[in-house]
Amino acid sequence: MTIPVRRPGPTGRVVFSLRQTFLWFALAGALICGCGLMLKSLVKVAGMEGALAGIWLIGMFLVFLGLRGGRRRRARRRVPAEPAPDLAPSVETPYDFAGMDPDTFEHAIATLCERDGCTEVQVVGGAGDLGADVLGIAPDGRRVVIQCKRYGPVNKVGSQDMQRFGGTCFAVHDAQIAAVVTTGEFTGPAEEYAEQCGILCLDQSALTAWAEGASRPPWAADSPY
Repeated sequence: MTIPVRRPGPTGRVVFSLRQTFLWFALAGALICGCGLMLKSLVKVAGMEGALAGIWLIGMFLVFLGLRGGRRRRARRRVPAEPAPDLAPSVETPYDFAGMDPDTFEHAIATLCERDGCTEVQVVGGAGDLGADVLGIAPDGRRVVIQCKRYGPVNKVGSQDMQRFGGTCFAVHDAQIAAVVTTGEFTGPAEEYAEQCGILCLDQSALTAWAEGASRPPWAADSPY
């Protein structure tokens, strides 16, 4: 005979089963009736001593069922719970520059400038910005003008991009430190023009090193102090 078990529901609470409970009582009643009939027959056939022996056998049978059910319940308790899923958030890099839109990229560069000591940092990129996206004052007092190029892995900053920035960063924005940062790379002519004009170039590798603190910020690399 199987004793009905109240199984845990989806939330871990025990759910009562009316069907199993009814079946258990029906089986228990049948067993009791059977034992009674057996006892009655023993009394008639073997007298009082036979009846006592029957009672003893029935008692041992019930004890055996109780011990077996107890072992099953203990076995169920010993089943280890399933390990909880790993809910720890995945570790991401502080700046996923390639996944940013241009506006977010400009604000990320401004955040880097503030982190490394720039003051009066402004994001001025947009229509009519004349090549300047981020402005600020370096710790040594020099004016920083940065153009941000959020390009893909295929696109490169060309010489025309660099010439447009070079025509405004000093004459219009009074830059003392001019830099172009990009998530891509620079063409050879663009790097040559930037070197002639004194414009700093930070490609994807240099930008990542700056963001991770593995290299000095652009104004520190060009600082006379």
